[in-house]
Amino acid sequence: MNFGIGYSNQFSHRNRSDIAKISRYGRTMASRTYRIGRSMTGLGLFATKSIKRGGYIAAYRGRRISTQESDQREARGARYMFALNKCWVIDGSPRWNVARYINHSCRPNAKPVGRNGGIVIVAVRQIEPDEEITYDYGRDYLKSFLTDGGCRCAACREKKTVRRMGRHSKRRA
Repeated sequence: MNFGIGYSNQFSHRNRSDIAKISRYGRTMASRTYRIGRSMTGLGLFATKSIKRGGYIAAYRGRRISTQESDQREARGARYMFALNKCWVIDGSPRWNVARYINHSCRPNAKPVGRNGGIVIVAVRQIEPDEEITYDYGRDYLKSFLTDGGCRCAACREKKTVRRMGRHSKRRA
């Protein structure tokens, strides 16, 4: 079959036994406990199954770079940098790093934990299906990136709404 210039049928070399192995592999893989979806602040990571307190969610993956290299990349607009210590940072920008989709919250349901020289995200409480997975990015992040209007996590949006409602009811009285 010819689909035009530049097309190559990359699967033409596979035989039936290869395809059978691939489909069996898909059935034996444990289904993930999360999905990437739309949140109020962009894309987010959502639980597809109940996750127990202390349960593993994901590893923060990416290339380990120096803090100096991280500062240079951030100056050019890079995000998803996770500081391991004063010397090293994980550049979590590759899209295969699912932990990069975990958004900030001032009342998080997960936390990052250092393990074997890396970072894993674990639940700090029971997380229900369809609940967004969040952790606290820390004060430095909030000061650096959220100067325009402050934090937009669900807890802070709720606080702002309550404050506004209070102001409106005082005006009417």
